[in-house]
Amino acid sequence: MLYGADYNPEQWPEHVWDDDVRLMKRASVTTVSLGIFSWSRLQPAPGVWDFTWLDTVIGKLHAAGIGVNLATATASPPPWMSIEHPDILATDENGATYWHGSRQHYSPASKTYRRLAAELVTRLAARYARHPGVVMWHVNNEYGCHLPVEYSPAAQEAFREWLLWRYRSIEALNEAWGTAFWSQRYGEWAQVMPPLKAPYSRNPAQLLDYQRFMSDLWLECYLAERDIIRAAGATQPISTNMMGAFKPANYADWAQHIDVITDDCYPDPQDPHRVRNTAFQRDLMRSLKRGTPWILMEQATDAVNWRPTNPSKQPGQLAAETAQSVGRGADGIFYFQWRQSRAGSEKFHSAMLPHAGTRTRTWQEASTLGADLAALPGLPPPGDDASVALVFDWENWWAVENPDHPATLDYLTLIREWYGAFHRRGVQVDIVPPEKVDARYRLAVAPVLYLIRDETPLTTFVENGGVLLTGPFSDVVDAQDRFCDGGFLTRLGPLLGVGVEDFRPLPPPVRQRVAERAGERVLQDEAGTGGAGRTSVSFASGEAGFGATYFAEALWADDAEVVATFTDGPSAGRPALTRREYGGGQGHGQGRGQGRGQGRGQGRGKGRGQGWYVATMPDAAGLDAIANRLLEAADIPSAELPEGVETARRGDVLTVINHGVVPVSVTFEGTDLRTGAAFGTRELAPQGFAFIRTG
Repeated sequence: MLYGADYNPEQWPEHVWDDDVRLMKRASVTTVSLGIFSWSRLQPAPGVWDFTWLDTVIGKLHAAGIGVNLATATASPPPWMSIEHPDILATDENGATYWHGSRQHYSPASKTYRRLAAELVTRLAARYARHPGVVMWHVNNEYGCHLPVEYSPAAQEAFREWLLWRYRSIEALNEAWGTAFWSQRYGEWAQVMPPLKAPYSRNPAQLLDYQRFMSDLWLECYLAERDIIRAAGATQPISTNMMGAFKPANYADWAQHIDVITDDCYPDPQDPHRVRNTAFQRDLMRSLKRGTPWILMEQATDAVNWRPTNPSKQPGQLAAETAQSVGRGADGIFYFQWRQSRAGSEKFHSAMLPHAGTRTRTWQEASTLGADLAALPGLPPPGDDASVALVFDWENWWAVENPDHPATLDYLTLIREWYGAFHRRGVQVDIVPPEKVDARYRLAVAPVLYLIRDETPLTTFVENGGVLLTGPFSDVVDAQDRFCDGGFLTRLGPLLGVGVEDFRPLPPPVRQRVAERAGERVLQDEAGTGGAGRTSVSFASGEAGFGATYFAEALWADDAEVVATFTDGPSAGRPALTRREYGGGQGHGQGRGQGRGQGRGQGRGKGRGQGWYVATMPDAAGLDAIANRLLEAADIPSAELPEGVETARRGDVLTVINHGVVPVSVTFEGTDLRTGAAFGTRELAPQGFAFIRTG
């Protein structure tokens, strides 16, 4: 288990460095990330280089047995570069320049920036590729974090080159972007621009492609530096730190190029969904390279500095959040940073070693946690522990949140809400793009699969016996954000046995009432405002219905069983939740004329797969009710966990954490990894956790 922090010795006089190393040993630090923002120290002027200080620091760390994750330092070019080479600077959509004085002010498309960055990385790699103290390489830092999109002349030129690579001809581009609309047709490549400032709505296909382009552009920068390091003979792992579900960068595409996934995660202590959202982020990182441990490269020991209010963590919260990462596949735990800065924008950001020194709770908790992690036996790699695939797709995120849609959707929040239904039940979930849904899963949930690129493997998944749920606002457009011939659900509709007539959006936060098909239902609005707040259903059968939001789609259930129905609102009486067992001929549909599903599915199918469709975004009660049905259909066990308790499985090790504010009693069979004793029934204090070997 790696344990450490970002180390920035260039911020401190040399006489402090020995004290740093001594205290690192005391805190059980094994590894530090070094040199992330040191370009101006390494190259203080054009053609002037200074590696002596870095030699000294690496030597001191190596002598103490502390490994170095060496950064390429390319995330923040020095001020002289902006003055000497203003073409490296990024610009916004209005053409205004981003200058130095902060960080990440460079254009990733600038050939000058690329050349100067390559020169720096070449010198670093030649000097340290075979240094025994360097155990890993850290390329750049948080690509796109503060400048996710830019529009400089260099970016404009690179965008045209990217489009030429993607489409091959201007005619193909015009077809893909639908430029016959609003007289946007291009006659030559020089006319094509990024989506710059415009008086009204911009072409949605152009917006989507620019997001693809920017993600690819950041990846190009990473690959260029990675290749230089490898060419110098470096054999250490090479990575760059991600930021969870970061919209501008398609990490699912990036992952194949990165040796080990590293992530920066800063939960907001004031977020009521903090535990769920951080668990989602850990599972996303684990899912990017299934079966391979990942590293938490940055977290805060206590308060951060960038929110309007920056509260401290509760006692024990740091250890509980760390246990969440370890339980969900992390083999390394790092912080930003080692020693708290005394100047600069982040001087109020917490660190392992605060200004107040080693008497602080922060120091004591971080040091104790380091010793506890060091005492753990070897943990199994995160294996194929998940039977549920939650489909999360960057291109859908980009396309769904483009303007001019029936409803304004927060894609990430909708995905997290579905994740929460399984998290509450202790069900392990992989978070993957649709192409990664395969036979290792028994259940796949694909909310808001608005854009489908080509042939989807989800059909094969159901044909082979998997259980799939999707909807609403799914299977609407192709890869270029164009409608498909034949209406909506043209690719998944035959599998699901349903069709969509209209989306019928609901103005949030209105919730429409939904009831199951059998029996009489009575529904009350929780807020008592006549439908303006969350709603709930009381069933004669004892089963709860659920409230609806965002859409109440007008659905045709031609060849599917109607499981739930809208009881009022724009789609009153229409299906809200349907189920189709693969093989066709359900006979439960509501016909319309010629019958869309005639003869569908005859003689097909290798298993008893099921296709479910929900025509709305359910409230929490609805998510729970549907999740229960899906888990039962897929024969996946779940648990009723006490309030505030979460579990995660990593091979034969089960992690149990009490994130609540009161002690809870839990019972699990297995051996406590930290004590060697049988676990049995035990009380977990608030923020308490346990690693239990169950095999």
